[in-house]
Amino acid sequence: MDKQQMAEKTAEVLRPFETGNLIDTIQNLTLHQIFTNPVILIIIAVVFFFGIIRRSKPVLLGLFSLLCLIVIVRFALPAPGDALSFKSTLPFVGGGLLVGGVVIYFTLVKSG
Repeated sequence: MDKQQMAEKTAEVLRPFETGNLIDTIQNLTLHQIFTNPVILIIIAVVFFFGIIRRSKPVLLGLFSLLCLIVIVRFALPAPGDALSFKSTLPFVGGGLLVGGVVIYFTLVKSG
């Protein structure tokens, strides 16, 4: 296998991880699709084990940030073809400030 074939095969394998494909997947996911995928269930179980059972604050804050980011992208991103207006950026700004405020509060203010 030469380098060109290897590069094409790698590009094809990584295509689902392109930004556009990830955003489209996040916007169109249903709970049924999420909870029927065994890989996602294993990842959720590991994260919950370290976050809740072991009481790891960084894991819980990372989980909170990831879930908030998914919610913000799912509900605040305009449909494809629509322009990004000031009114549609307000949920991004508000969600970003909320997530940043919570993370800063729990890591710096309430550390102890």
